[in-house]
Amino acid sequence: MATPAQWIEGARPRTLPAAISPVLVGTGAAAYVDGFVWWKALLALGVALALQIGVNYANDYSDGIRGTDENRVGPLRLVGSKVASPGQVKTAAFTCFGIGAALGIVLAATTTWWLLVAGAASLLGAWFYTGGKRPYGYRALGEVSVFLFFGLVAVLGTTYAQAETITWPAVAGAVSVGSIACALLVANNLRDIPTDSVTGKRTLAVVLGAPRSRQLYAALVILAFVLAAVSVIATPWTLLAFIAAPLAIKSIRVVLSDAVGPALIPVLKGTGQTELLYAVGLAVGLALGG
Repeated sequence: MATPAQWIEGARPRTLPAAISPVLVGTGAAAYVDGFVWWKALLALGVALALQIGVNYANDYSDGIRGTDENRVGPLRLVGSKVASPGQVKTAAFTCFGIGAALGIVLAATTTWWLLVAGAASLLGAWFYTGGKRPYGYRALGEVSVFLFFGLVAVLGTTYAQAETITWPAVAGAVSVGSIACALLVANNLRDIPTDSVTGKRTLAVVLGAPRSRQLYAALVILAFVLAAVSVIATPWTLLAFIAAPLAIKSIRVVLSDAVGPALIPVLKGTGQTELLYAVGLAVGLALGG
């Protein structure tokens, strides 16, 4: 029986910035057009957190029953380390999905029912990332999913739920946050290339190889800051996103230094912190510029 501390670790708290950041940027973009609605922002945050934790448990379950986590380097996996049964972890995943769905229905009911389409797609994407007979996360499509759901859908959905409109700064923010979220997954999969290659998990990092994956990580992070600089056309306050630049540079240096295995674990933390700090700066900048 897993302890509460192990369940918390299994939820992978270091990945939560990927859920919080797009809601912050989407809310900042709503404030930019004077559309901020605090309770809708909180609902969107609840949906994002529930889905992020749910997908973490779902990945734990699916990877665990396939045996791909038995020799994993990194945070605790509940099924792979046998501290919780597959059934318990699967139940935890679907409980989180249920909470996210309930909050999403409330948000859609007070905005537009079209949000349910995005919500349903997000739930299916969360489960079939590593679940089902043909998981797309094993076919080098994980980064595409992360960019779509934790970038475009999360940011633009949050903005539209509050302001009921989409602006180009919101789109730029969605692409930038999605890029850093992708970089986080690239770093994670770069660390796991040796074990994923053996178990047949064809992530994008396995397909590209370590050198190109390192270059892709750097390019994705840099792209986010380029977009923040371009967004000064809307308001110069978007330069506040550059408060995350020192953290980003530190992580890029580690990745490009040919670090492997456990040496890449701090990069996951650093990239998560970069994304969150970037989102705070960009959200505040958009709100101030509105």
